[in-house]
Amino acid sequence: MGTRVRINDVRFNFTNNLFTAGKAKGNDSGKEKFSVVAIFGREHPQIAEIKAALLEAATAKWGAKAAEVLKQLSAGDRICLHDGDAKSDHAGYAGNYFINASNELRPLVIGPNRENLVAADGKPYSGSYGNIILEFWAQDNQFGKRVNASLLGVQHVKDGERLSGGGVAAADDFEAIPVPPPVAGSGGGSSGAAALF
Repeated sequence: MGTRVRINDVRFNFTNNLFTAGKAKGNDSGKEKFSVVAIFGREHPQIAEIKAALLEAATAKWGAKAAEVLKQLSAGDRICLHDGDAKSDHAGYAGNYFINASNELRPLVIGPNRENLVAADGKPYSGSYGNIILEFWAQDNQFGKRVNASLLGVQHVKDGERLSGGGVAAADDFEAIPVPPPVAGSGGGSSGAAALF
């Protein structure tokens, strides 16, 4: 069992696997998972709570050595809380923190009024804002030591500028095409393809 935390007012990215499980990029042998990235500022009011929850998850695994192990894991970028400057080539990351979260089970995805959302709703999307519920847990096995985040649920709260492409065109992106008037003398007689021959 891990340490559960709800983080409010995050920006979502890589939302394409919120409704349909997929494999992590470059990991064709791994299991398909539901996933999302949560981005938030370095001055986010819950930073202390997030770090305390990470320490609690580490303590459940490594006991009295947890603080030292967590420090080493953080230095090696082996915890789920990452420095956004490491991905400054991606829009929205520089100057922020981000958390990668995933789960083999489909997470709860709801809207601002706690209504269930489906993929066809188009929300949440990369660049939108909301809240996220995670469970931090520590691993210590043949794949190494890490502190990971399981994705339990997301709540879309408000729209934002899209990240990582995506979106669809609006009708206003096109010009109206006038319908040409009928050609004189084209009425009557055969119609359709047969009239062409």
